[in-house]
Amino acid sequence: MRQLYESNEYAVRNPNWHESDAPWKARQIEKAITKHRLSPATVCEVGCGTGDILLNLEHALPDATLSGYEIAPEAIERASAKETSRTKFFLKDVLSEPDLNFDLVLAIDVLEHVDDYLSFITGLKGLGRYKIFHIPLDLSAQSVARGWPITNLRHDVGHLHYFFKDTALETLQDCGYTILDYFYTASRLELPNQAWTSRLMKLPRRALYGFNADLAVRLLGGYSLLVLAE
Repeated sequence: MRQLYESNEYAVRNPNWHESDAPWKARQIEKAITKHRLSPATVCEVGCGTGDILLNLEHALPDATLSGYEIAPEAIERASAKETSRTKFFLKDVLSEPDLNFDLVLAIDVLEHVDDYLSFITGLKGLGRYKIFHIPLDLSAQSVARGWPITNLRHDVGHLHYFFKDTALETLQDCGYTILDYFYTASRLELPNQAWTSRLMKLPRRALYGFNADLAVRLLGGYSLLVLAE
């Protein structure tokens, strides 16, 4: 599936590269950073797309330098046009680069796209102490029952692997990580430009989530998981 990103095929399917989602995603990352009083001087985002998450994080991390790595040439071309004195972007496979080390490593909606995701997760360990993962929880009772939401994710945005909370956390632990914290993020409820089906499900998802968060996510979906690990 790597050729999906190294060619222009992904850009054809997703011409805006989900740039409008970046401010929301940056706010979720900022919540974890603030809660745990992290003060990283260096931040790396693996699979940074067009760079807008890091650019939004500049405001939350005024003393940090930020580096984005991406294998999609078109994404990096767009990101490079937005570089600042503190945020730089690289068309490189970060796991192939020697002697890199950062205070904080971000993998935001990336694991589900990588063919060998276990080797990828393991490979990130040496890049720095703290990692923040954002993982879509594509598996829910309603998504499996309907079927097409998962196949659409595969065809439209290249999701190869599908998680619910427990498999996401256990995957990270199996790869040698210690989970420091995690929380749900309301991706399908709060991200812009959602399909009418997601807008229709917003009220029942919120109502059931208020009663039992885990049950709501397992049954109705619509949430992702943000994990702080080391």
